[in-house]
Amino acid sequence: MKEYTGMDAVGLSELVKKKQLSPIELVESAIDRSRKVNPHINAVIAEMFDEARSLVEQVDLSYPFAGVPFLMKDLEFFAGAPYTGGSRFLQDFLCPTDSVLSSRIRRSGLITIGKTNTCELGIQPITEPELYGPTRNPWNLSYTAGGSSGGAAAAVASGIVPMAHASDGGGSIRIPASCCGIFGMKISRGRNPRNPDTLGLGVSHCVSRSVRDSAALLDATHGPGLGDPYIAPSPNRSFINEVATPPGKLKIGFLSTTFDGKPIHPDCRDAVVDAAKLCEDLGHHLEEVSLAINVEKFTDAFTVLWYQMVTLGITSLPALVGKVASEEHFERLTWEIGQAGARYTGVETLTAMSYMQQLAGTMARFFIDYDLLLTPTLSKPPVKIGELVYKGDLEEYSRLANGWVPYTPLANATGIPAMNVPLYWNEENLPIGVQFFAPYGDEATLFRLAGQLEEARPWAGKLPPFTKTP
Repeated sequence: MKEYTGMDAVGLSELVKKKQLSPIELVESAIDRSRKVNPHINAVIAEMFDEARSLVEQVDLSYPFAGVPFLMKDLEFFAGAPYTGGSRFLQDFLCPTDSVLSSRIRRSGLITIGKTNTCELGIQPITEPELYGPTRNPWNLSYTAGGSSGGAAAAVASGIVPMAHASDGGGSIRIPASCCGIFGMKISRGRNPRNPDTLGLGVSHCVSRSVRDSAALLDATHGPGLGDPYIAPSPNRSFINEVATPPGKLKIGFLSTTFDGKPIHPDCRDAVVDAAKLCEDLGHHLEEVSLAINVEKFTDAFTVLWYQMVTLGITSLPALVGKVASEEHFERLTWEIGQAGARYTGVETLTAMSYMQQLAGTMARFFIDYDLLLTPTLSKPPVKIGELVYKGDLEEYSRLANGWVPYTPLANATGIPAMNVPLYWNEENLPIGVQFFAPYGDEATLFRLAGQLEEARPWAGKLPPFTKTP
């Protein structure tokens, strides 16, 4: 079905509701596409094909995504499906129940055909777990698809599904979206249900080829679950309506260097300059800006919280599987970060959290004068497979990883929304994403601008060369 890879999830669902396509046709198209493409990219690590086929007769045509195939990241509970988090420790574990978000995804009408690859416990900006092996970038198989939602992004970019579940604790939606040339919205803290969420860094949503798919899914899933520690302000109207709404004339500050003024790869700088020029052509006001961010202090504080998040993950997993966690069950990097996180004191944790709150104030003051902030998504193009594999020096690994992804953690630390927009490909035909940040709770402005940019420079029809054959 040529229509399958040429349409987004909203469009496919409309055809199902008009009886022009059936859910089983869509599911079989997704399965066929996965079998052809996945051996090359290693995006889908758990197939749920038979389960998906069994659900097609139960599709409710009143649901927004009735009958559309979908993929869940292997870091979300989905009843009856494997849950490994890319870790040997959870290799044989099956989810006994849905997360709140998963239950809402089911009720949207999406049919899950499998789970996607992620780095172990989602802690790296690449997707190369020892358990399943690396997910490869569909645009060039020698390069990373990014992480930690690399499997999701590679699957969407190569046309297995039009959108897929993804999560983001330090850039894990936007990094792979940038690497794979698709759209990725990191939503506001508390926009979707997420409980427990001890440190407030992570969110769960999706990656997609079209902007309206991301908006329509958020319409179906947003709102707190019982006991959620954070609740984002209610939207004024549906997010999908925002996509078609002109954004008006926006005042956008932009950065073409790192936060502390250091130069970045020319491709990433050119992508930002190009995006700024496009925004100006669309009638917006652009100004190059600087931010009052102490990069060293920010990195140190984020590291404290990130490491302790890993420690918490390792110590909480034994309750799921009924066995004691030990070094042999985890990759060396994961275990060493977990051990390092356990050495921080309570005072150090509270100090880091206090700094993040101060930083949220810094960004709130910035958005008094500007509607949005534009930055590169990454400081250089996608890295090659193996380039960021841990070699035993935690300090050196952190330097390399943080150097590649200096921008994305800002949204997680402060809770604000941010999106990767695929507007630029370099001379090697690798995608180079740009990132827009908005004030807390203001996904609406991001969706309006994204819809305008998508109309001005469409990207949804782009498929990597080796995946173009139906």
